[in-house]
Amino acid sequence: MDSAVIEEIKGIAGEENCTTKTADLYVYGFDASVHHENPDIVVMPKTTEQVSKIVKVANRHKIPILARGAGTGLCGHAVPLKKGIVLDMCKMNNIKEVQVEDLYCVVEPGVIYAKLNKELAKKNFFFPPTPGSGDVCTIGGMVAVNASGMRAIKYGATRDYVLGLEVVLPNGEIMETGTRTLKNSSGYQLDRLFVGSEGTLGVITKINLRVAPLPKARALALVAFDDLVKAGQCVSNLIAHPLIPSAIEIIDNVCIKAVNNAMKVGFPDVEAMLLVEVDGHPNVVEEEIKLVSEICEKSGAVNVEFSTDKDTMAKWIAGRKAVLPSLSRYGEKFVSVSLADDMAVPMSQIPKAVKAFQEIAKKNNVIVGTYGHAADGNLHTKMLLDPKSKKYWENGEKAVKGIFDAVLELGGTVTGEHGVAISKAPYMQTERSSALATMKAIKSALDPNNIMNPGKMMDWEGSIISNLRYEVEKE
Repeated sequence: MDSAVIEEIKGIAGEENCTTKTADLYVYGFDASVHHENPDIVVMPKTTEQVSKIVKVANRHKIPILARGAGTGLCGHAVPLKKGIVLDMCKMNNIKEVQVEDLYCVVEPGVIYAKLNKELAKKNFFFPPTPGSGDVCTIGGMVAVNASGMRAIKYGATRDYVLGLEVVLPNGEIMETGTRTLKNSSGYQLDRLFVGSEGTLGVITKINLRVAPLPKARALALVAFDDLVKAGQCVSNLIAHPLIPSAIEIIDNVCIKAVNNAMKVGFPDVEAMLLVEVDGHPNVVEEEIKLVSEICEKSGAVNVEFSTDKDTMAKWIAGRKAVLPSLSRYGEKFVSVSLADDMAVPMSQIPKAVKAFQEIAKKNNVIVGTYGHAADGNLHTKMLLDPKSKKYWENGEKAVKGIFDAVLELGGTVTGEHGVAISKAPYMQTERSSALATMKAIKSALDPNNIMNPGKMMDWEGSIISNLRYEVEKE
């Protein structure tokens, strides 16, 4: 990037809010995915006006620009593929308004999910989507990928809570969409277009969010199975009863062993387990958790244990959240990588899906751990491989294609909550083949110079095993 442009950007944001140091650029080249690329400059804006001015500079000089939250994305969203400018939005972190009497709040994109809910809890309200990275991820990042989590079956995803947005468009203009009202039929619902756009259409600088009352009680059941397919079938049986728990998490034996080894949680050493949560009025919770136990036992569970103790439930949930990092301690040479990690299928297809994943892993000589938000059909697979081995990566990519082919055949989608970016781009392109031209037309209309997070999603080309953060040995 031209030094004069860098100085112009420093003049807008302040030199103390910009960095071109080699070490800083290297760090900002990562997110939580397997990919990496250094930017040319990192800028930490504090106001919408600063963002607008920086975007105008980028657009004038046709410099790639990428908005970043906490960098917890698993698909390469915050990796600056074409270098350019990374906007670290974490200094725009004010909770600007909380109006529980009107069921909304207004926040800046750098607000941490857990911090927002801590404030809302003072008034007995919460923002329900429950991402696994909730202690560190930002609301702006959640909006950009339409994040959700374990409670989506009952409470929905981020998109269901976005009432309106303030967005800096690729030409630097500031646009407001939506309202502060719960109902809105005023023109195109542009806020819904930007939710899940992964930074390819503009920079989100303010968010109006709907909030919900905190449930008065919760209960959690830990259900053990001697067969992964039985656990998957149990999920369908619970939903079909009908019963809508606030969460159902599925964890296979690979994940159980990894968590027990790393966290000493004491999960039962079985082929699979479910964590089933119900919430609401205490009387309803008591009735529903007993019903959960009955359905699970009829579905072939070898053991059912449930609790309303906050410490016990917190321990079990912490074990579930620790699956991803724990898997990297499963074997001495292996690391856990996010490739085919976030598919969703109709709940009734979960048994077929988990069986297919096991067969595909065996066929391609890779280890796959399966877990996820089974209540809404959103499964996660983490692949364990030697990151230095070219052969492992090749086998892994073959397994990824097999897994996503199976998912689409079952009527599913390649991503339920993590988004597309790089890691899922070829498979999303297959899934959305009839819509790609329309998506590209929207991108081109709003961003004719293609400066906003370029090269991702529908514009990705080639293998996903590229721009790797690992040094792969030549074989």
